[in-house]
Amino acid sequence: MTRSPAVIHRARPPKFLPLFAAGVFVFAARLHAVILWSDVGARLTHSTGDGVDILGGAVKRDDSASDALYFKFHVDPLSDAASEPYDAALQLFEHGEPRLAVGNAPEAWGYSAWYTAELGPSNKVAGEFNLKSSHPEPSRLGQFMPYELPRHNAERTIIFKVQYVPGADDLVTVWLSPNLARGATDKNQLEGLVTKFKANASFDQIRLRHDNGGNGWIFSDMAIATSFDDFIVIRFWQTWWFLTLAAVGLLVGVGTTVRIVEKKKFQRRLQLAEQERALERERARIAQDLHDDLGSSLTQISLLSGLLLADKHNPREVEAHATKLAHAADQTVRSLEEIVWAVRPGSDTLQGLVEYIAHFANELFEGNATRCRLDLPHDLPALALPPEVRHNIFLIVKEALTNALKHAAAAEVRVQTKAAGRTLEILVEDNGKGYSPADRPVPEKRNGLGNMRQRAETIGGKLELHSVAGSGTSVRLTVDLSANGRPHVRA
Repeated sequence: MTRSPAVIHRARPPKFLPLFAAGVFVFAARLHAVILWSDVGARLTHSTGDGVDILGGAVKRDDSASDALYFKFHVDPLSDAASEPYDAALQLFEHGEPRLAVGNAPEAWGYSAWYTAELGPSNKVAGEFNLKSSHPEPSRLGQFMPYELPRHNAERTIIFKVQYVPGADDLVTVWLSPNLARGATDKNQLEGLVTKFKANASFDQIRLRHDNGGNGWIFSDMAIATSFDDFIVIRFWQTWWFLTLAAVGLLVGVGTTVRIVEKKKFQRRLQLAEQERALERERARIAQDLHDDLGSSLTQISLLSGLLLADKHNPREVEAHATKLAHAADQTVRSLEEIVWAVRPGSDTLQGLVEYIAHFANELFEGNATRCRLDLPHDLPALALPPEVRHNIFLIVKEALTNALKHAAAAEVRVQTKAAGRTLEILVEDNGKGYSPADRPVPEKRNGLGNMRQRAETIGGKLELHSVAGSGTSVRLTVDLSANGRPHVRA
């Protein structure tokens, strides 16, 4: 007899996809090397006699074959062989003649093969061979019998190998419920699962059969392959592509974490550097204030003291010098107070700024004919202002109040503060003589209005000046606190 060529189904490996989620679904199916035939569906077999062919000529082997094939099937017995004797098997047929059958032989004690060329050690009928099992049946004497009865709800997987021998009986090896996990092979199975015998295993058909009692068997997951490895069950999380993706994902995760940590450290260093720069600017500003304000005032006091001593015999000059000396000392004290306020802890809030503006205004207009009316809220947002912003706002208001006192000849000066949302608005207005647009350049130069505008631009604010001759002057400063302020944390 000539051997018909086997039909070989080769599963092509899918292309690698860069997306992990897509890879899980695409690569989840295991790549088989050589699967000659398979039928994974469930087939209920009951009272079939010899059964009918399910192979359809996909694979054939005759007595001249010399290769090896591996057969696999899964069974779910619907009854217990101990109470309902029956026979059931997956059986090879050649030209309609029965060959090797693996399942439950008619006269055997449990899972077995029949149409064998040898008699099993525990069998009584020629051609039957009980299969070794990891679940042997206990005897009444407490010993275990070298076979396993097919029982309901006790599903089993059976694999058998046929090493074809030309012109002689073939060598058959059967594994009952073998280990099919990753790394398992036909060489490292437990000895208690391995049964070997000889039989004629030539075939051109495969039939599922069941006779006598019981409710039948359910056969599923049937296949013929050229290697035991083709039946190894590899879960998708055990595949090389999953492990590779997991390793890449882990590396990406670690890299991302390191990058985030380093970015936070870098941002922290930038923040500290900015704080240090702000501190240096504040120190430089304080040094400048000490030099400009206190230095000039102390120099003036020193000069006036010298003039006072030089003119000590002229009472009129002594009085004039003493008046100027007292004024210079008062200016020195006020300048020192401003510097102390600027560096004192707790004065860096918006509320602290407004309170100090009120304190300065009261002291400036104390004892003067000009009345200062304060309209300041008490429920300002709890914001901490940077020293530069706080200092510039105060100096703008101070300049506006000083100009109103010295040049406006006003009966009343009003200071109003509003905080709407994140916007601070400070208005200083008087009912003095004002000035016309034609006179504006001179007062601006004289009264420091140019410096006020520059300070407002420095902190991102807007300064509006409005004056009408005979109707007074108003100075309005608007500052966006969202750009300059930050939440104040109370101790």
